[in-house]
This record gives sequence, structure tokens and C-alpha cells, in this order.
Amino acid sequence: MPAGRVVSRLKPLHIMSAHTIELRLVPEEAFAPQALEAAIARQLGRRLPADFSYRILRRSIDARSRQIWIQLQVGIYPPTALPPLLSYERSAYPDVTQAPPVIVVGAGPAGLFAALQLAELGYRPILIERGKDVRARRRDLAAINKDQHVNPESNYCFGEGGAGTYSDGKLYTRSKKRGDIRRVLEIFVAHGAVEDILVDAHPHIGTNKLPKIIQAMRETLLEIGGEVLFDTRVESLIRQGDEIRGVITADGTRIEGLGVILATGHSARDVFELLHRQQILIEAKPFALGVRVEHAQALIDQIQYHRSERPDYLPAAAYSLVAQTQIGGIERGVFSFCMCPGGFIVPAATAPGEVVVNGMSPSRRDSKYANSGIVVAIQPQDWQSYTHPDEAALGALRFQQAVEQQACLMGGNTQQAPAQRLADFVKGKPSSSLLPTSYQPGLVSTVMDEVLPGFVAKALREGFQAFGKKMKGFVSNEAQIVGVESRTSSPVRIPRDNETCEHPQVKRLFPCGEGAGYAGGIMSAAMDGERVAKAFAQLYPLK
Repeated sequence: MPAGRVVSRLKPLHIMSAHTIELRLVPEEAFAPQALEAAIARQLGRRLPADFSYRILRRSIDARSRQIWIQLQVGIYPPTALPPLLSYERSAYPDVTQAPPVIVVGAGPAGLFAALQLAELGYRPILIERGKDVRARRRDLAAINKDQHVNPESNYCFGEGGAGTYSDGKLYTRSKKRGDIRRVLEIFVAHGAVEDILVDAHPHIGTNKLPKIIQAMRETLLEIGGEVLFDTRVESLIRQGDEIRGVITADGTRIEGLGVILATGHSARDVFELLHRQQILIEAKPFALGVRVEHAQALIDQIQYHRSERPDYLPAAAYSLVAQTQIGGIERGVFSFCMCPGGFIVPAATAPGEVVVNGMSPSRRDSKYANSGIVVAIQPQDWQSYTHPDEAALGALRFQQAVEQQACLMGGNTQQAPAQRLADFVKGKPSSSLLPTSYQPGLVSTVMDEVLPGFVAKALREGFQAFGKKMKGFVSNEAQIVGVESRTSSPVRIPRDNETCEHPQVKRLFPCGEGAGYAGGIMSAAMDGERVAKAFAQLYPLK
């Protein structure tokens, strides 16, 4: 740790035990070690000894006014009492080679963290993933961007690490009560993530860093005796009476265990279909649908930081927006979703014949573009006309599919996405040309009213107008909307008991994560994976 700066006319501080202080500093002080140490001394009213130690425990940016402030929580420690950074240790796992197996379907954050937690509790996880490992997966992503070919088994949603691996890496969550946030962050750090994620109020790993971290988590599982299967799609569940005892894969292989944790993600439509086919209860669920809006990052920086240029010590600016609209007498929320400063728009379709967009940011957030989903809440009455009497639980999914297929049609039946300049969309005017974009497959100028359901387009117009009042300059023809953003969350919920996390109809089946409808992002999915693994162990303890 750096030595404390001597501040004149202050008595020396004798640090006998650790304590915490709160600081509110201008960025020039917060990001300069000597200035920060001087601020610590001022706050304490004492001269700091040469051998003191400190650690930043929490850091956030307050840019609500023209003067930008950095809020810090700092721990001050005696020189020999600096606590270890991590309480989590990779070496703490037992050898589970001979332990009873539990099957985890899906290697996204929910599945990975469920598998690690199972191993910690003494079970042998068998992690099954339909897609490829992170390295092999890259070739399929390149094929989408360059050749506009979508592999339905390996894409931006399917493969090791799930949708988050190659679509962003934001670790912020509002789900404070779902689990141990610090523990999940420490597990990421222990597998290679930067220590800043333990400090920042809105932590972010970056899509360029996540693959190696995910690979390290897989290596931990293999080293302790777990099993990881790629290119292995689950075709059906093995049901014995009212219990689920395993899975049958697409090649006919039977894999049995003590039970199944189903962590397949929000886009595994075939899993919803197989549950429906096997008469296992599922339910239609509200979700949100809209577009991605893309601006120059420099413009968002100017709006948010109230200055013409962003200093190097400040991160690319983000925003969070929400508005309430009235469309046809129905109140509809319009809100920003998965805002990606310094990022890219990417193709997130999981099958040919559909166009879906998502956003991602590299760790440095150094793209010249900013993008965010701007989406509208979809409610049960919206998907009634898409609901077949024999498959009522799939009505929201069918509505979602129909919009994605229309986007593909308007994009020319390729992975090119329909788009329109933002001010033109708000005014109801066609765009004669489009702006440069981060979306690699390319854009097609389209009147987005021909892509989106009418009530969605109307709600988006009202929402954008409200956002333009909150952020002057947000609505202009120097921004454009790209469609469609439709995979905000699962359109299906797989029910489970609130306490045991077990499916209410069949035993030994544990729905988990985003695909089951119980999470929304990397952190909440990871915490749900841990929670479900613990619940499994409590209900079916080792003998």
C-alpha cells in the first residue's frame, strides 16, 4: 500500500484498529493517490503515519450536477492488519470425483454458479451445455456477423457462459436480497476478473475479459472431479413417476443423477417446448420488447457530464431512463435496458428467420458508440391473439417470435437489422439514410412502425419524447433506433416452490435463473444458481 502523505500542522494518527471513512471528492483528488491520501488525513484530522494502510471499499460517481463528485468508502488499517482481499478460495473445494451426481443443464452464470456450489457442498456436478466452449464459440459469432449465418446451437445466446459472455459483462444488480453479492464477485476475481469489480458501484468485466474467466471456472470444476459436456442438447427429461432423475440428450444418451437443475436461459425455446410436451407445468410471463437506440458516446458524455469533452479519468457515461405512458387507456412503462456505454450492438438471434439485437461493451468501454435497449412492458392481453388453446403457456413466446420474424422480413431475410433515425421515428417520417453503426451485419432503413406492434411503437414515441426532456439532445437524427430488442427476459416462467426451489408438480426438478423467470442479468442469475444448489442440498442431503 502507498505511504501516507505528511500533512503539516496535524497531530500524528495512531491507528490501533481498522475503521471506515466516507469521502466525497472531485475526480482529480479521487483518482490521484497523493491527493486521496491528503483527503483521508483531512477527514481524520490527523497526520497519517508513514506505514499506514488503506483500501478503497466502495466507489461511485455522482454526475447529477455540473460538478462531478466521486463518493468513496475507505477502510483505514494498522500496517500489519490489512485484511485479505478475498475470503473465497478456489482451493477450498473437495474432490467430488466419487460423489453422487447432480445434473445442471445450461452453462450460463446460473448453471456455472450452481455447479460450483454443488461441488462445494459435496455433490458431483454434471454440467450440460448445448453450445460450444468459449473459444470454439467465437467462430460461430464471426459467421453471424460476416456471413449472416445463425447456428441454432452456438450463437450469442447459446454456448459456454451463456448470453452474458459475448454480450456484455455488467455485474450491477438491484437484487440485494437474492444472495451474497460479494461472494459472487469474489468468485469472479478468484478466476481472473479485475479487483475493481469489488469496489465499483456499477461493476463491469467486459465481453473481451469474460471468456477467460468462464474458462477458468470450468477448469475449477474439472480439477475437482466435475464433468462438463459441450455440444450436448437435452432432448427430454427422464421421469420416473413424479420424480425427474436425469436427461436424454439429442444423440439418445441417458444421463442420470440425484436430480436436475434447469438453468437453460431465456432463449432456450426448445426447452419450454419439451416441458410442455412432457406435461410439466410452465406459465406465460410478462416481458419487455422494443429497440436499441444508438448515439455517439461523445454526445452521451456531454449530456451526462455537462462538459464538452470527457476527461480520461472518467468512464464512458451511462444513463438510466424510465417513463410512464398511456396507450389506449392502458398504462405502459417504457425504460432503458442493458445500457452499454462505449459498446456495440450485436445480433442475438438463435435461429434463422429472426432478427434480434442486444448490446455489449468491452472492458475499456472505448467504442465511439453508446447503445441501450429502450423497451415497453408487454402484458398478458398483448399476447392473447397468439395463444393457442392447447399451448396457453407459450402465448407470450409466440408473440415474441412473431415480432422477431417480422424484423427479419423487413431486414431482407438476412441478419441485417431494420433501423430508423430517432427524430424521424418520433415524428413518423421515413429516414432517407442511416448513420454509421456498430452493428456489423448492417442496417436497412425501415419505417419501424412496420416492424413493431402498434402499441409498442406509440409507447416508444411517448417514451422518447419524455427522455428528450430529461436529457437535452437525446432525441435527434444524430441517433438511430435498431430493432428488435426482444430478449429482455424469458416469456415463460417455470414455477417452483418459494422455499425449496423445487418444481411444484414434479420432484427433483429445480428451475433456475433467467430462463425459468427468476433472474435478470449475470449477477442475479449467479446468485439464483447458488440459492438453488443450496436448496437442492437441503432437500436431498448426502447420506
